Amino acid sequence: MFGKRATPSEPTRRALPAAPAQTADDALNPPPPPFLAAPSAPPAKPAAAPKSARASDTHSDDYYRIKTTIFNALIDTIDLAQLAQLDADSAREEIRDIVNEIISIKAVVMSIAEQEHLLQDICNDVLGYGPLEPLLARDDIADIMVNGANRVFIEVAGKVQLTNIRFRDNAQLMNICQRIVSQVGRRVDESSPICDARLLDGSRVNVIAPPLALDGPTLTIRKFKKDKLKLEDLVRFGSVSQPGANVLKVIGRARCNVLISGGTGSGKTTLLNCLTAFIDADERVITCEDAAELQLQQPHVVRLETRPPNLEGQGQITMRDLVRNCLRMRPERIIVGEVRGPEAFDLLQAMNTGHDGSMGTLHANSPREALSRLESMITMGGFQLPSRTIREMIVASIDVIVQAERLRDGSRRITHITEVVGTEGDVIITQDLVHYEITGEEEGGRIKGRHTGTGIVRPVFWERARYFGMDRELSEALDALQA
Repeated sequence: MFGKRATPSEPTRRALPAAPAQTADDALNPPPPPFLAAPSAPPAKPAAAPKSARASDTHSDDYYRIKTTIFNALIDTIDLAQLAQLDADSAREEIRDIVNEIISIKAVVMSIAEQEHLLQDICNDVLGYGPLEPLLARDDIADIMVNGANRVFIEVAGKVQLTNIRFRDNAQLMNICQRIVSQVGRRVDESSPICDARLLDGSRVNVIAPPLALDGPTLTIRKFKKDKLKLEDLVRFGSVSQPGANVLKVIGRARCNVLISGGTGSGKTTLLNCLTAFIDADERVITCEDAAELQLQQPHVVRLETRPPNLEGQGQITMRDLVRNCLRMRPERIIVGEVRGPEAFDLLQAMNTGHDGSMGTLHANSPREALSRLESMITMGGFQLPSRTIREMIVASIDVIVQAERLRDGSRRITHITEVVGTEGDVIITQDLVHYEITGEEEGGRIKGRHTGTGIVRPVFWERARYFGMDRELSEALDALQA
């Protein structure tokens, strides 16, 4: 039986429908116990709301008082142990039916629209991520930033704005954080207050909890669009010109070793996803990431993810462990989600020993700075190598650096496509093939600019492009950049 008991003030008990076989996804997403299902006071909108709906829309105080009353009656009525045996859709329907009965028994007067909002909010609190559900349903939001229970920011069109979304208290926010990270076998609490995780759709999640976060749990979600971006989409957005996109296409198909550089939020991962679209379907690709977020479409992809240490400080698997193990897995290309430590040395070794076309990203503000940071990472790994030897290794391994940047108007642009030429003495020589030139600013503050070539007609990887039969396409793209 679904209900615990039936009294004149409660809905009657009903037999549950037969529970379907539990899937792996269901096992990873069990309904929360009662203490996780606390009602939320924020003005959360239903997941089915139109994308144009503002996250700051609010309801009346009476609406929230009614919601709290009905929610408490629901928790007294349902049996969460039996609810856990149902799939998400069936559980949601059962909750909606019981809430409708409670509304009828308590003679609550609500409009049809308010009742639908109420049903959706309560279902989100019990089965989903509570106030976050309407934000996660909007595809125009790039980032969700929760700074404690009462301040939730979102990024839309490159601009950060404050919403009226808020949680009941920090305990509810912490419970939702735990629900998210538990899906990927992670945990977050006072003993382990920092955690990287991901949602089922691949969105990246970072949680930092008290006592490190002084104003309550801090949750940051980097969302991925439901429709995966392609290089043509970047051209349409103005992130790169069509000739520049053609150069990137040649770089991807000609198996150049690529380093994507940029600041936080500049679009490095998106660009890496776009470049991997030009990997042939018959190639074996292995990806290494701290939190899996790459979305490769090839049929032969092996995805690896690092693991933090357990409570005893044991069992940690670092990025370097993954990259070194990749070499024993017969990869044709190795993709490193983000290079940030001594794994840089192993990635360069892989690039230089028959794994052409490997790619990685790192944080840097220019192609020249990217090379310096790469050298610093190798030095930090404890490798006792002369600087000249490290630079020669970098030159022999890296073919192209693609620089991404987020401009002050919130737009993202590919500002440089730079190839590594060689060394002169102890200095690494590079040359730009494409660069982004800012030409002005529109009245609304949007930056105007254009991608231009630098006059290079025969880049160093020309012979590689000719080997793959793409020299003519490369020549036409470089010529078009001069127009």
